[in-house]
Amino acid sequence: MEFTFSPLSEQALVIETGTIINKESEQAVRKLSSLLEKQAPDWLIEVIPAFTTVTVFYDPCRLKQAEAEQELRLLIAKLDEVEAPTPRQIEIPVCYGGDFGPDLSFVAEHNGLTEEEVIEIHTSGIYSVHMIGFAPGFPFIGGMSEKIAAPRRKSPRLRIPERTVGIAGMQTGVYPIETPGGWQLIGRTPLRLFVPEQDIPSLLRAGDEIRFTQIDEAEYREQEAKLDAEHS
Repeated sequence: MEFTFSPLSEQALVIETGTIINKESEQAVRKLSSLLEKQAPDWLIEVIPAFTTVTVFYDPCRLKQAEAEQELRLLIAKLDEVEAPTPRQIEIPVCYGGDFGPDLSFVAEHNGLTEEEVIEIHTSGIYSVHMIGFAPGFPFIGGMSEKIAAPRRKSPRLRIPERTVGIAGMQTGVYPIETPGGWQLIGRTPLRLFVPEQDIPSLLRAGDEIRFTQIDEAEYREQEAKLDAEHS
């Protein structure tokens, strides 16, 4: 696999593992991120994995950009010896439709399906977290069936409640905090994805495997109250 390097600033390099989002580039991102985090050279500041790239922030007082690229190429040469880390498997319960998912009917109509069929398809997949971004703890999740793909709203909402599950194009995701957004909203989870009081404030991380499960409103309220009490 060919890797390309691009400067992002005087202290960061972007390593591209491919130009297409597929299993090969995803595995390369995960292996490279794991290798860098485990070896953690003293010049390394931060590693940020994304869809097909790994951004590496380094200390410019310790080495120049050309030296940083050379060091990274030496590490990449060992990549074939590295196994991708086993992904964490996380279940996200979702109460679909109603006030929690006001756009479920649109997603169904757009795809010529019933709301129940949209829910069945959404809960039948195994998804991958490609990256965390946009808002604290917001996961960009790939692997959704094209059968329930839907365009973003023409007019974004100014306020979307935290924990809301949405669809945009071929992706699904969960809003971890209240924020504006244009995704089609299909449900809500009682799980807190952004937990600032913890050392690692994001529940999800790049490389995680996700499965959505359906719960009713009573189960949602019960789980929400229990989880909120644990973090209060």
